[in-house]
Amino acid sequence: MKHYKKGILFAISTVLIAFVGVSCVNGKHEENTTTETAEVNPSKLPYDLENPVEYNMPQSLFEISGIVFNQGKADQVYAIQDEDGDIFHLGLADKEAKYSKFGGKGDYEDLTIIKNQVAVLKSNGELHIFPLSEVGKPEITNVIKTKDLVPKAEYEGLAADDKNGKIYILTKESKADAKAKHTSIYAFQFAEDGSLKADGEFALAYQEIADLSGDKKLKFRPSALAKNPATQEWYVLSSINKLLVVTDADFKIKATYPLKGSHFNQPEGIAFDKDNNLYISNEGGTLSAGNILLFKHKP
Repeated sequence: MKHYKKGILFAISTVLIAFVGVSCVNGKHEENTTTETAEVNPSKLPYDLENPVEYNMPQSLFEISGIVFNQGKADQVYAIQDEDGDIFHLGLADKEAKYSKFGGKGDYEDLTIIKNQVAVLKSNGELHIFPLSEVGKPEITNVIKTKDLVPKAEYEGLAADDKNGKIYILTKESKADAKAKHTSIYAFQFAEDGSLKADGEFALAYQEIADLSGDKKLKFRPSALAKNPATQEWYVLSSINKLLVVTDADFKIKATYPLKGSHFNQPEGIAFDKDNNLYISNEGGTLSAGNILLFKHKP
């Protein structure tokens, strides 16, 4: 009888130990899965960055830089390229682009449309502003040039928020930012006559971006920005870092996403359409044309 009871107790103990072991394994598995999800965060970005629809640009846009849609209408994209003062407009699948000249040779980085006006950014922070209605003419003569809006630095990003009537100028690199260890963004209230009034300054901390991206040595040098019309989040693009940074409406950093694979040769422009689809433009390379990548919004 004693042997029988001992056998029962042994069997029960064995089952309990096995159950506890399985529970511990499952507990560890769930914990690891949660950690991986927190690091990668794929569910929070409603775009599949590894599977775009690709539109190759005509040779005239081999060095495509900034892109923008007028009121989110994707049937016509407006674009610039680095070296010439020309604004291009075309359908995404068009084989040729039409253009209008608004300025001479220069390092033009980005453009935006606000209150039926086009603003084009040069790398020194200078803006060229002209009516959207002028686009289509061989040469635009009604151009307002603005200087000394922002501190001396290198600039690459320009975006607008039609709802609040502001434009935003994004710093790529400056001595002041390097010392402060952040990237500066300058906001301006935009009047219909093309005049601008300073209306806020924001900062993206290098350390926050480095911590989220997992690259402790990262030196953030962004190239473009655009506001997601549905979420009011800012998407900040960095060509050099091959990185997409998402912030809230006040530029508080929320997440970072690596731009992997061969799709991102030199990502320099970013835009959204009215259906909340995301577009990223790439300058051409040795084996590739300049292109615009479409990332369809995932419900």
